Amino acid sequence: MIDRAAIAAARRQLATQADFLRTTPMWRVAGRQLGVDCAEVWLKLEHLQVGGSFKARGMLYRLLANPVPASGVVIASGGNAGIAVAAAAQALGVRCEVYVPEVSPEAKRARLRALGADVVVAGAAYSEALQACLERQQATGALLAHAYDQPEVVAGAGTLAQEMEEQGGRPPDTVMVSVGGGGLIAGVAAWVESRAHVVALEPERAPTLHSARAAGAPVDVEVGGLAADSLGARRIGAIAWEVGQRHIHEALLLPDEAIRAAQLWLWKELKLAVEPAAALGLAALHSGAYRPQPQETVALILCGANFDPASLA
Repeated sequence: MIDRAAIAAARRQLATQADFLRTTPMWRVAGRQLGVDCAEVWLKLEHLQVGGSFKARGMLYRLLANPVPASGVVIASGGNAGIAVAAAAQALGVRCEVYVPEVSPEAKRARLRALGADVVVAGAAYSEALQACLERQQATGALLAHAYDQPEVVAGAGTLAQEMEEQGGRPPDTVMVSVGGGGLIAGVAAWVESRAHVVALEPERAPTLHSARAAGAPVDVEVGGLAADSLGARRIGAIAWEVGQRHIHEALLLPDEAIRAAQLWLWKELKLAVEPAAALGLAALHSGAYRPQPQETVALILCGANFDPASLA
């Protein structure tokens, strides 16, 4: 069970590594400054976290909460979770092996290698990289880190919401969260509970949670499109599904065109260089997929920045 107590415990343990993990800034912006008809938008700048994404929180907590054998830690990741666990492993002085799918950008692979990780390309999609990773873990006995579906990973992600609430002085009215396998939204939703309206955002070409809600249970889906390297899980995680039944209130799908336009807007207007997965919140607001009330405070989590910045030209 992931709840507020579990997240608070994660926060306390992560505080012992304050020289590694960052308290990321949060901008409070009048809605009209973003072209949005609402009172205020909170931009949680988690793309400035160690490793370039929110994943550092959960991956560090996974390593701190478990003994790491001599064979180190192994993970399958489209990029961000692998980068996070590689950075944490480097900081703690343990070996790290990362299995990535072919869709993962070379920029992320290069970052993994720079952090000292052994990188193995396995399969066309994340699910195939995961299978290869699981086989490797069985052979070596390494500590397995999962990109989104382990209690420590979800609780670590939830510390972002706790931090954001402290920075805002209260919960927002609505928090909008990009969803791949669901680790981030599970942590955020478990922290805010019913104190905020939680909106899940997915690309139309990677409808993991949306499809599960339609089917009444997690199902495999085909994934692709602009944000597939970060949001390319084929099935929503078991933890996210369980938490979501209680605390995720709405799930929206967004076309790649709207995501790309929002990513470019964030760069051109605010000079925030983020990957496509981090732009879904603004895409939902700009496209009208989500229409806030005039008095509403909406929180957006800019969750990652591991991409080729040349793509913003």
